[in-house]
Parts: sequence; structure tokens; C-alpha cells
Amino acid sequence: MQQKKDAPLRSDAQRNRERILEVALAELTRSSDTPLSAIAKRAGVGQGTFYRNFPNREALVLEVYRYEVQQLADTAAQLLETRAPDRALREWMDRLAQYAMAKAGLAEALRASTVTRGTLTRLGHGAVSSAVSLLLDANERAGTIRPGVTPDDFVLAIAGLWQMDAHADWQPRAARLLDLVMDGLRVGAPGTRRPATGPASTDAG
Repeated sequence: MQQKKDAPLRSDAQRNRERILEVALAELTRSSDTPLSAIAKRAGVGQGTFYRNFPNREALVLEVYRYEVQQLADTAAQLLETRAPDRALREWMDRLAQYAMAKAGLAEALRASTVTRGTLTRLGHGAVSSAVSLLLDANERAGTIRPGVTPDDFVLAIAGLWQMDAHADWQPRAARLLDLVMDGLRVGAPGTRRPATGPASTDAG
């Protein structure tokens, strides 16, 4: 009996947590200094519920960051289920660029928190590195990129994304950079095919 009573509570608690994260993402992306009380109110939870989940601002910001990075990482496997490996890689690169640019406000919140750069690196590295490895391995097996490219190689190659101004016309510059990176990955590929470009240049038929 006790077990049956507990199950809905756990479900409610999970929904509350997810709702807080959803609201926090939107609010922190819009304004990095949004008060925690405002986030709790817009999420429809009491202060006690809020602080049981996230005892302080840093805990909330870190969890929002972790959640968003995991969502981005999960799309790698989803893309590989429905697209050729090189197309999946190129589309995931576009999603990475969109994430980097759209979360400018969240980046401000991260910088404003008390976490260190090393902490953030550890939080994001595992999920993103696994996603990149999955995509690179699929492409290497398909012969669409040169052998031996590592996740670290890839991250260094696309580092220019983080130099772009999120408030400027970044899309064309990002597309050009990522096309250049994709072209570079193909050099030495045993089965090089016609270049896969970003969404703006999808096949007509």
C-alpha cells in the first residue's frame, strides 16, 4: 500500500523538477539575473519545493546547463537513425551552432555563477564527447571522413563558433565555417561522396 501511495508523489516531484528546469532555461536565456523567486512562481511551485530541488542559484544553473547539453548530445543518435552518417554529422553541427548562439543568456548566467571553468568543462565534456565519437565512428565506418579523427580534433576544428557574436548575423558565418570543417574531414576519406551541406542547401530531390 505504501509503495502505491509513494509512486504518484515521485511522479509529481519529477514533473515539478522538469517544469522548474523548463522555466529556468527560458528565463535565464532571456535574462541571466532572473530572481529564483520569479522562476519558482512561473513554474507554479512553492519556495519549499523549489529549494528542495535546487538549494541555490549555482545548483539550478548547473542543472539547466547539464540538461541542455544532454539534450543536444542525444540528438546525435537520433539523427543517425534516419540519415546517412555524413548528413547526420553535418546536421548535428548545425544544431551545435544553434545551441551555442541561442544560449547566450544562459552563458551569462553560467559566468555569473560561482562555478569554475574546470567544473563546466567536466559537465559538458562527457555527453558531447560521446555524441561526437558516435558520429565520427559512424562516418569512419562508412568511409565518409578520414580515418583517425578524434573528438578533440573535432572540437578544436569548430572552436570558431564560440568567437561569433550571437546578436549579429551569425548563421552564414557559422554555415561557412562548418562546411569548411566538413570538407576538411573528408580529405583522405576512402569513400568520399558529394559534400553534405547545411539545412539551407538540402537536396531538391
